[in-house]
Amino acid sequence: MTQDQTTGPDAAAETPTPWRPSRTVAVVLAGGTGTRLGLGIPKQLLKIAGKPIIEHTLAVFEAAPEIDEIIVLMASGHVDDAQQIVDKAGLRKVTKVIEGGDTRNATTRIALDAVGPEDCNILFHDAVRPLLSGRIVRECVNALWTYDAVDVAIPSADTIIQVDDNDCITDIPVRSRLRRGQTPQAFRSPTIREAYRIAEGDPNFAATDDCGVVLRYLPGTPIKVIDGSDENIKVTHPVDVHLADKLFQLAAAQAPRLTDHRSYSEELTGRTIVVFGGSYGIGHELTELARRFGAQVFPFSRSSTGTHVERAEDVEAALTTAFEATGRIDHVVVTAGILERGELAEMDEETMDRVLQVNFVGPVTIARQALPYLQQTKGQLLLYTSSSYTRGRARYALYSATKAALVNLTQALADEWADVGVRVNCINPERTATPMRTRAFGEEPEHTLLAAEAVAQSSLDVLISDLTGQVIDVRRAPGDGVTPSVPAQGGPGQVETSADVASAN
Repeated sequence: MTQDQTTGPDAAAETPTPWRPSRTVAVVLAGGTGTRLGLGIPKQLLKIAGKPIIEHTLAVFEAAPEIDEIIVLMASGHVDDAQQIVDKAGLRKVTKVIEGGDTRNATTRIALDAVGPEDCNILFHDAVRPLLSGRIVRECVNALWTYDAVDVAIPSADTIIQVDDNDCITDIPVRSRLRRGQTPQAFRSPTIREAYRIAEGDPNFAATDDCGVVLRYLPGTPIKVIDGSDENIKVTHPVDVHLADKLFQLAAAQAPRLTDHRSYSEELTGRTIVVFGGSYGIGHELTELARRFGAQVFPFSRSSTGTHVERAEDVEAALTTAFEATGRIDHVVVTAGILERGELAEMDEETMDRVLQVNFVGPVTIARQALPYLQQTKGQLLLYTSSSYTRGRARYALYSATKAALVNLTQALADEWADVGVRVNCINPERTATPMRTRAFGEEPEHTLLAAEAVAQSSLDVLISDLTGQVIDVRRAPGDGVTPSVPAQGGPGQVETSADVASAN
């Protein structure tokens, strides 16, 4: 058990007997039924960013060095579902998955019995708060060296009003002293046990949160409040699902980056990467970067190898070439695409068909053809979108629509292919300095564009990560440079791109 015993200047006086917990246990409360979401399953089983909500939550505690054990209190009738998620994800710290009670009171009592009689730290956390940070877990555990009870909260951005039975205002508390409660709530086990023991003698007892039980029945016990985070939302209403999904996208904006050349070489040496659209731009930079780290990379494109991504026979020939040369395919990257500018009503059918075929049918065709190879290596399919996927733009209607479709395709395939261990992600780069962009928009100030090498680096980080179902935003950092200008190779009226954000933003 890893704990930091340092305390801040506002720490309370030390207790006469030093606190010596045997371990720290995270109790994940997953008793919700999804009624307010209108679901037929408990909301904690709903998938966000490619995984069930409860899996995201459990993964935070699994990764936290301060946590020794995890106990899950699951909704009635769904214990087996939760256990399957735990087993499949390989969550080794989870020791028990048991059924919760009919009320919050009953669930906490079941949890306390499951923890056992030894003195320990206990953290109670809502399963449907999947965006909990390791920082909050760490600060909760550290605070228990000084305090018997710890809560997590954030300042209220809204004015809070108090009303009577007729919905008329009776009071407006001072906002600076108000906080919005979150979880986890952390306790020394003797404290929370004693609070519930006293509460049992109250016929009107009904708990909504455990710090409230301590406050009411052990009024002399200080409850330390540590800072939560705006991202630590509770998925309760339909809009929360969309917010959480977007927050996961933002959280994954930078995939874990390795520390040195040797680490990348260890990850990539012996791997086979197929890049569709690898002749120049981001695809070319990714090809060169991966090769420097020891990967065997096979770039294919219309201009260099005559490969048309929308033709199944071309895609299969490309994949066969790579597989016969190396005996494996670990990653398939699709940067190929075209941009046609103009109003939809003025666009001829041949042009519309070409945009749809290359930008959407192509990735779909590649996905279908690549799956058997990726299944063998538990590999990854990497697609590319643009910022225009969030909002269609005039004169880019089909381009924007196909980029939005790729995001949905990413999320859907990540779900479909999870059972066979194949990951699917999508890179969303900022405006990038490539031949495609120069051809489409002319010369632009270099300091306003993202370097193609930066997108390639982020792409490589995603390929060697465990991410799936993510849309990874790649943004320009101060001081980022751009690549030297390279002649465009597309024909008149179209541009072969490496998915480098051809939107008007």
